Amino acid sequence: MANRRIRPVEPGDIPHIKLVAEAAELFPGDMLDDMIEPYFKRTRRDIWFVCLLDDKPVGFGFCEPERMTDGAWNLLAIGVLPEHQGAGLGREMMAYLEGRLAEQGERVLLVETMSTPALKATREFYRKSGYAEEARIRDFYEDGADKVVFWKRVSNR
Repeated sequence: MANRRIRPVEPGDIPHIKLVAEAAELFPGDMLDDMIEPYFKRTRRDIWFVCLLDDKPVGFGFCEPERMTDGAWNLLAIGVLPEHQGAGLGREMMAYLEGRLAEQGERVLLVETMSTPALKATREFYRKSGYAEEARIRDFYEDGADKVVFWKRVSNR
């Protein structure tokens, strides 16, 4: 069995994150440099983390605090290379993030996704991870593609 661990992102992880982002169809890899720059400069409180199998990044996540809230965070991206999906890595990454947020005294984690048939498994993943569908904004992304917001309390501070 492969050695698994999750840790904060390091600069050397960027090429691997780009590969995961593209393979998991999250966003184009060339967007990553601008997205992650504030994390390395410490100009925002973002959380970036990678999931390693035998010390090779095969998954990552990115979360930021919601503006004008007290302890609410939004998971903006989480992904695993397709060949490693279904092995529990996504759940481990969610548990890692929820634990970090709870340790920091944060209250709530939100996750947004689309209502399209292609993302049915993603919505089920969040439900199985203990998230409740809290809101739906009809035709948000385009006609027939609602924004679906999931919610979970991560601490009772």
